[in-house]
Amino acid sequence: IPTPVVTAKASFPSYKTAYTEYPFGFSITRIDSGTVLFNSSVGGFIFEDQFIQLSSLLPSLNLYGLGEHVSPLKLDFNWKTLPLFARDDYGAPQGLQHNLYGVHPFYLNVEEDGCANGVLLLNSNAMEIVLQPTPAITYRTLGGILDFYFFMGPSPDEVIQQYTEVIGRPHMPPYWALGFHLSRYGYNSLNATASAVQRMREAGIPQDVQWNDIDAMDNLLDFTYDPKRFGGLPQFVDELHSNGMRYLLIQDPGISNSQPAGSYPPYYDGIEMDVFVKNASGLPLVGKVWPGTTVFPDFFHPSAEDYWEKQLRTFHNKVAFDGLLMDMNEVDNFVNGSVDGCPNSTLEYPPYTPHIDGGYLFSRTICMTGKTYLSTQYNMHSLYGYSETKATMRALEIIRGRRSITLSRSTFSGSGAHGCHWLGDNHSDWPDMYLSIPGILTMNMFGIPLVGVDICGFHGNATPELCARWTELGAFYPLSFNHNMMSSKAQDPPSLGPMVVNASRSALLTRYSLLPTLYTLFHQAHANGTTVARPLFFEFPRDKNTLNIDRQFL
Repeated sequence: IPTPVVTAKASFPSYKTAYTEYPFGFSITRIDSGTVLFNSSVGGFIFEDQFIQLSSLLPSLNLYGLGEHVSPLKLDFNWKTLPLFARDDYGAPQGLQHNLYGVHPFYLNVEEDGCANGVLLLNSNAMEIVLQPTPAITYRTLGGILDFYFFMGPSPDEVIQQYTEVIGRPHMPPYWALGFHLSRYGYNSLNATASAVQRMREAGIPQDVQWNDIDAMDNLLDFTYDPKRFGGLPQFVDELHSNGMRYLLIQDPGISNSQPAGSYPPYYDGIEMDVFVKNASGLPLVGKVWPGTTVFPDFFHPSAEDYWEKQLRTFHNKVAFDGLLMDMNEVDNFVNGSVDGCPNSTLEYPPYTPHIDGGYLFSRTICMTGKTYLSTQYNMHSLYGYSETKATMRALEIIRGRRSITLSRSTFSGSGAHGCHWLGDNHSDWPDMYLSIPGILTMNMFGIPLVGVDICGFHGNATPELCARWTELGAFYPLSFNHNMMSSKAQDPPSLGPMVVNASRSALLTRYSLLPTLYTLFHQAHANGTTVARPLFFEFPRDKNTLNIDRQFL
């Protein structure tokens, strides 16, 4: 992850540091208030080959961040263990104990006097963080180094500005990306896709972007569309463009290796350019995803960006898409490790395993002994989504010659400089509607302001009442889209009846009237690193009543 190079000492630091040699510990103190922000001298320090542990006292219980999890905004200090290791956990379960798609080892802490500070541990290895009611925090990571960054604020918004100065300012989205998006995994035909767009138009509900999911692919192969069910897709996209709309489609990183010899260039080009992740023996690691057995591009390879651009350009010459959704990039795998299993190695079975879902590092992903150009998957796993996002945005901007959007399910610190995020496979229920708010606010703190959720829910059947209310809320998400699952009933607003139509039209027309303001907020985020959606305590940090509020946002 690129970070700024420091060439000079701060002239007037707002902090002072101290350390002890034995037992080793260090502290960071705010000079003007004397508040100790970080003090690691209390819990000892363990530094072993595959286990590093460091603890610190904290100045208050007002802690936010450390994602990605589905939880309330303010973190719970009642001996909670938070695993951080990128994973597709089916249905995005609620609770700090579940490690999900992204890894962001950064927190924001509001002190008792209303000042704020932030801490980043820039480390991509599997880790867990324990919050204790003292208040205190314990980091446990399985490798890397303790590369800490401390941000002094003193306001919450200044902490985020300082944080994004290190990890990269947020990408500036195109104006059209702020309009309303409609999608469904399960249109199953071009006619059904076009009918959904027509229903929206006839109902007078504004829509700027239409998506298709993997059901539009030919045999679930990347860089293809089904010639029978979606045979007129290029012409449909041209028609969308003629009406001022945009089109997005989905791509997964898994590249099929089981097609007839010479028939599938994305595989054979990758073999020729030697850009796939290797197994411990040096051969392409083979997993299993939607099209069957697959291999996985190593986006850290020097030739990977050229490979990815070639595949996207070839497909864009057929279907003139405007942006991409990147799913399954934790990287997800339907078998544990590979179709051949994983070696009996301490990288696969380390002496200590964090409390991650699945119990093993290779659960639902590829082997930790897998080799990338830079290192093993043991070190690089949680960076996969980041590396794909960076390569995809580069390719899109070269191919299209203008700004685009890349929605990535898996993210890491710095992903917001190259793309955006959706919060994954939520449920059509009221609790997930509420939890969308802290999820969006937390991602803004992580430097990913263009973020949204599947309005009305992905799993399950949304009732008209739920979908109407969720659309009224979702009209004010930074990224506003409706998307759901193949096995669920259609939930585009017209399909659910007049109440949903009227509520959606009113709420989204209000959103559209505010687009100049929203676009300005994104420019400020891009230029200065501020948030777009923010919790109330960002504006009123000295009002303690705002510190727990996560059912409202600005």
